[in-house]
Amino acid sequence: MNLKELAQHLNLSQTTVSRALNGYPEVRDATRKRVQEAAIAFNYTPNTRAKALATGRSMSIGTVIPTSNKHEMVNPIFGDFVTGASEAYVKAGYDMVLTLIEDGEEERLYRAIRAKGNVDGIMLHSPTMDDPRVGLLKELGLPFVVHGRASHLPPDYSWLDMNNKRAFQRATAFLLELGHRRIALINGLEQQDFAFRRRSGYVEALAQHGLTEDPALMTSSEMTELEGYRAAHRMLALPDPPTAFLCSSMLMAIGTRRAVADARLDLGRDVSVITHDDDLSYLKNGQDVPIFTATRSSMRDAGRRAATMLLQQIAEPGGQPMQYMMEAELIVGQSTGPAPRR
Repeated sequence: MNLKELAQHLNLSQTTVSRALNGYPEVRDATRKRVQEAAIAFNYTPNTRAKALATGRSMSIGTVIPTSNKHEMVNPIFGDFVTGASEAYVKAGYDMVLTLIEDGEEERLYRAIRAKGNVDGIMLHSPTMDDPRVGLLKELGLPFVVHGRASHLPPDYSWLDMNNKRAFQRATAFLLELGHRRIALINGLEQQDFAFRRRSGYVEALAQHGLTEDPALMTSSEMTELEGYRAAHRMLALPDPPTAFLCSSMLMAIGTRRAVADARLDLGRDVSVITHDDDLSYLKNGQDVPIFTATRSSMRDAGRRAATMLLQQIAEPGGQPMQYMMEAELIVGQSTGPAPRR
């Protein structure tokens, strides 16, 4: 069934049916409900090209990944975020366009996107402290939402972020309350804003307990299993090794667990580990009882919320920046325990 046939069946104009399906506010609720029910009953799907012509929109959302960050596409964190975002896009009739671009070519690409009009908005990932993409997209007038924040820029743009500083401050304080004093931080790349904030939370919690951070117990790298293993293996070989680790991702925590096992130590008894981002569809943190103690924040929910914010900006241009802060909850698992006696 096409739009014309659906309109004839409902004895409505094609314009009214189209507006009802696309959420225009001037359509009465009773009419909108009637149209939606008929569309479901007759398995009617709007023609994307026709919808784009009618609305003047491309009905696509852009996500641009520079080649230096291409590992993100196989990262389960990115996968969950994209899954959540896609749920919102599909519901609104949008497609997602994923583009891989050479480093240094992003400005050219964004200007070309604006000129061609082949996407209606942009989702920005992995912002740095003073990310130049924010200013560029504001200049181009493209609707965008940043997944994260850029701490060194004025906060006059739309973003969705997790309270990284508070999450890592709380996790560090939890380990300190268990008696740990040699706590290692295995962090992501600290030129990225989220990792900078996590380090700040860790350092602040140590300071509140009268402790100074030890550079030998702090590392910053890509969030992979191998990097987690290498960092933990090196630190456990120190003359005064850590009794606890705070990891920025599940993959790093898995690598840390491997290093702990290689050192013939018991997880949760000899060495404690806390991870972040354990609520992942394809990398579960155990079954009934979590393996790792974790600061948990749903990436799928973050993707869904950020996409909804971006779609609202596209539908209502010229509005105020939209900002949303998510909080992580501390989940106690089997990987933490009191500091061992030396």
